[in-house]
Amino acid sequence: MEGEELIQKTPGSFEVEQKESVGWRYAYITLITLVLLVAAATIVYSYNLLDVVGGWVKSLDNDFYLFMLAGFIAQMIDGALGMAYGVSASTFLLSFGVPPAAASASIHTSEIFTSGVSGLMHLRFQNVNKKLFKTLLIPGVVGAALGAYVLSSLEQYNNYLKPVIAVYTLYLGIVIIRKAITGSRSKIKTKNIPKLATFGGFMDSIGGGGWGPIVSSTLIAGGRHPRYTIGSVNLTEFFVALASSLTFIAVIGISHWQIIAGLIAGGVIAAPIAAYLSSRLRLKKMMIFVGIMVILVSVRIIVKSVTSW
Repeated sequence: MEGEELIQKTPGSFEVEQKESVGWRYAYITLITLVLLVAAATIVYSYNLLDVVGGWVKSLDNDFYLFMLAGFIAQMIDGALGMAYGVSASTFLLSFGVPPAAASASIHTSEIFTSGVSGLMHLRFQNVNKKLFKTLLIPGVVGAALGAYVLSSLEQYNNYLKPVIAVYTLYLGIVIIRKAITGSRSKIKTKNIPKLATFGGFMDSIGGGGWGPIVSSTLIAGGRHPRYTIGSVNLTEFFVALASSLTFIAVIGISHWQIIAGLIAGGVIAAPIAAYLSSRLRLKKMMIFVGIMVILVSVRIIVKSVTSW
């Protein structure tokens, strides 16, 4: 894999080329950022947006900060371990009485922003395998759009799909922990990754979450390096969330902007911290953390599904 090979063996000349490439990349990013900041400042000054924003901030109630906390916690988990943003945020929102439909729509919309920042941070800390990212991208987007459309039409079958997927991810969590302890790794075949991405994107839209638990768990259980898997899956999640959200908006519309704003604010704050932790955690510890998280999330979904029948 690209990232792993870079760590294990990098000729001196290649290191110099890579540093120059990274330097140019940062220069471009810095230039674009400055241009955007100047443009934003001009717009704010021209249209007196500070007063508008100030009025909007005053209109926020205390629930906004709870939604912000939910976004922070969910993104810390998702950014560091590569999964469970949707499940974590959904659990928090539902516990405060937010209707399920509003929670799902808000989470998918906020994920566009949080996963975008998270993906950039993983790029910054060199956690992304470009080949894996490209392999996941198109199938994941197609699956997400299809899943969002199906959910809009067949929402009544959602409760039957969730426990089935949860049993699968529970098994994967056990496999990940076993591999972390024994050290055995056998990589999943590359030709199967597009199918996995399509399935993961589809189930993420259908179940309100699942891209990370399904895709990250399967790849790590199949022998992929956790650091580069988590980074690549997080970056792809931006495009998956975008496809899902656009489909939901086109079919059923969207509202509850205060929830969305709170989730985005908390998630954006957490994203760089989580990406940094992902780049620093050791392989064995990361695999154990991922395995435990997958098991806990899966058990929760199974129990909740069974008790609701």
